[in-house]
Amino acid sequence: MNSKLIDFSRFSSIKIGGSLDVFILEEASEYDKDYYLIGACNNTLIGTQPPPLMILSKKYDYIKIEENLLKIGAATPSGKIASFCKKHDIANFEFVSHLPGTLGGLVKMNAGLKEYEIFNNLISVSTCVASCSEEMPLGFDGVKKREEINFGYRFTDIQTPILKATFTLSHGFDRDKVELFKKMRLNQPNMPSAGSCFKNPVGDYAGRLIEAVGLKGYRVGGMEFSEMHANFLVNADNGSFDDAIFLIQEAQKRVYEQFGIWLENEIIVLDTRYMDKSSPLINPHVKA
Repeated sequence: MNSKLIDFSRFSSIKIGGSLDVFILEEASEYDKDYYLIGACNNTLIGTQPPPLMILSKKYDYIKIEENLLKIGAATPSGKIASFCKKHDIANFEFVSHLPGTLGGLVKMNAGLKEYEIFNNLISVSTCVASCSEEMPLGFDGVKKREEINFGYRFTDIQTPILKATFTLSHGFDRDKVELFKKMRLNQPNMPSAGSCFKNPVGDYAGRLIEAVGLKGYRVGGMEFSEMHANFLVNADNGSFDDAIFLIQEAQKRVYEQFGIWLENEIIVLDTRYMDKSSPLINPHVKA
């Protein structure tokens, strides 16, 4: 089992985390369900008690056109996808240049901007479940079609590592859309963060709710909810995991008490103490 040492205070976009040995997944058959697969850590907060981690090897970093379809490896950076589509005049992927991360993470969370989502043009995903899951029926080939996946706003039910995805191929790269998406990002801070901290509740905006309860610009230690956009938890000055968790929970608590809305994390917290869905830390209906 090959591994590499990753310093998450440098690797993650929020610049929090220690140096950890991370298992490199080369083959589907090597997958261990006790490990958590990470990508580029652009929406991830690494805790002080993280689960065992793994990362895809470079063999899953590729883009190719086959049989009039676009096939992309899960370790492929979003910037590389955007550049490839621009070069080859491919439509419907203009928005990915403004979504940092790798293809696997974009698919896993159905990433997007407004109505432009990665699932809009998805045909299927390939995962390593065929080689590693005793729960799958005999003959399952590890490929799940779009219609077999439960997905929605920043959500899918994919539970095992994505190795590649296949998309419809349309031509006509739209530079006007690139400018549109660029303008949509102008209100977002440039400080280290993990992107949007919370998903927008139905019919409302997480940023508005955070501001309404007095937390816009609120700071604990080195972490704060940005003055520029309240739904961005930014690392202003060597912030810690504990600082970040305090602010996440404080926002959830205040918004729930004032509006009866539980803000659901969009940021992924990788710490065994905060990954139990029965915990009152992440579920308002469980009593402490």
